[in-house]
Amino acid sequence: MSALDWPGLLRAGLGGLGLRPEEFWRLTPAELVLMLGDPRAVAPLNRARLDELARAWPDKAKDG
Repeated sequence: MSALDWPGLLRAGLGGLGLRPEEFWRLTPAELVLMLGDPRAVAPLNRARLDELARAWPDKAKDG
C-alpha cells in the first residue's frame, strides 16, 4: 500500500477547496478525488482542440 500525502491532501482540502476540518474528514477518498479533479483524467475539449480535430478530420460534402 502506498503512503498518502496527508499534509498535501489537507492543504488541498482546507486551503484549496475551503473545507472545514470536519467536512474534510467526513469525505470518502472517491469524493475527495472528485472534488480535487483526477490529474489522470482527460481534459475537456476546448475550442483550440476542436479546431485541430476539424482540420485533421474535415467534413466531406455528400456527392449527389
